[in-house]
Amino acid sequence: MKLNRVSIKSSNTKLVEGFNWAKDQALKYVNINDPVGLWYEASLPGRDAFCMRDVSHQSTGAQILGLSLFNKNMLKKFAKNISESRDWCSYWEINKYDLPAPEDYKNDNDFWYNLPANFDILDCCYRQYLWTGDLDYVNDPIFLRFYEKTVKDYVKCWDINNDGLLEYKGDCVYRGIPSYIEGQVGVNKIVSACDMLSAQYKGYLSYSKIQRLRGNDVEAKEYEEKADSIKCIFNTKWWNKDKNNYNTFILENGEFYCVSENNADKNGDMVTTLPLYFDIVEGKERVNNSIKVLLNCKNINIETESHYPEVLYKYCFDKEAYDFIMDLVSPLKKRSEYPEVSYSVVNSIITGMLGIKPDASNKVIESTSRLITESEWIEINNIPIFDNEVSIKSLGNKEMTFTNNSGGNVYWKAVFKQEISELLVDGVLVKAQIEESNNGSKCSYVIIPVHENEQHYVKFI
Repeated sequence: MKLNRVSIKSSNTKLVEGFNWAKDQALKYVNINDPVGLWYEASLPGRDAFCMRDVSHQSTGAQILGLSLFNKNMLKKFAKNISESRDWCSYWEINKYDLPAPEDYKNDNDFWYNLPANFDILDCCYRQYLWTGDLDYVNDPIFLRFYEKTVKDYVKCWDINNDGLLEYKGDCVYRGIPSYIEGQVGVNKIVSACDMLSAQYKGYLSYSKIQRLRGNDVEAKEYEEKADSIKCIFNTKWWNKDKNNYNTFILENGEFYCVSENNADKNGDMVTTLPLYFDIVEGKERVNNSIKVLLNCKNINIETESHYPEVLYKYCFDKEAYDFIMDLVSPLKKRSEYPEVSYSVVNSIITGMLGIKPDASNKVIESTSRLITESEWIEINNIPIFDNEVSIKSLGNKEMTFTNNSGGNVYWKAVFKQEISELLVDGVLVKAQIEESNNGSKCSYVIIPVHENEQHYVKFI
């Protein structure tokens, strides 16, 4: 295992200090000598445990820190423990003793469970494949059983009105919460929520892609179409024209609850980044409106805020994303010891600020520089991707250098946020390809084969 090899250099000393704090803090939660096997904390500090939601979000930061085997062990624990006796739920939280955490589990009829979790884990497994190329995520029987039970038996069990969507059944107030928004548990009976639909959509889409990798094209198409159907429902029935935002949840009496830009400052506990995080939102205007709501929130909890930089970078709100990173790494930040904070900062700097996006199936590593004026340049060394370690340097948003330090041949997709006809590749003008970014604007790119120990640069002119 190669832990702690990733490193940063930058003209921005605050950014360097923040990344190094996050890296050191995250690695403090790593454990290797407990009955559960390789694991890191991903729950409330002091519980010596990891929960499904936190692992799903922390896993990319963990991969960057060299913890791929830890991710795999923890994800496999969740996959292995899916059970018919728990209505195809797994254990929400597992502790270092390889047992369900007693804080959340009493017996199979009395346990805490947030229903988006199965789909979140399924999507996380697919993302880990994209980062590592580890075919166990595609072929291992334990993972495959979890995927299939999730998209079939789990859905059937929790779909009480046969509309194909999961709902709260009412047997126990916290056994089957149809959301990660937990403030309404025991207060209002939430039947379903926007993050529930978003997670199910993404879970179906990832399942489809896994089946495509396995050569099961018929099933892949079926679940791609099911994902599209949920996306259509979400973007029609869940959009609130009056509030100019998506409804947050629907109550037992059929009423929708929605947070608007105007009242977001008083409803920080009622917002979620997850529709944007799971890519279910359609249209630039709705993306921007959803983000306005997020940015107007006050007193958001640390779990929600830890998602902000990643989501904001995805939709090109680069300055706002950077500001949230700086807030999360501030010595004055309350609850910064929550493990999700440090792992998400590492993730957001690599996948957000540098736009790193691996695709193991094609051996492609994409990068997009999203620096702002506070950072003239940034260099990240020894990022573990596939069986490689790569380094990337960005000079402003006009020049990037990619080094394949070790491992086999890869393809570097160098993306620039401007639409131009040519890019300078190692001093030679090359025709650029054009594609649309997440915010609807045009960007330019080239794809370059990179052999081991090779370095290439691309420049915007």
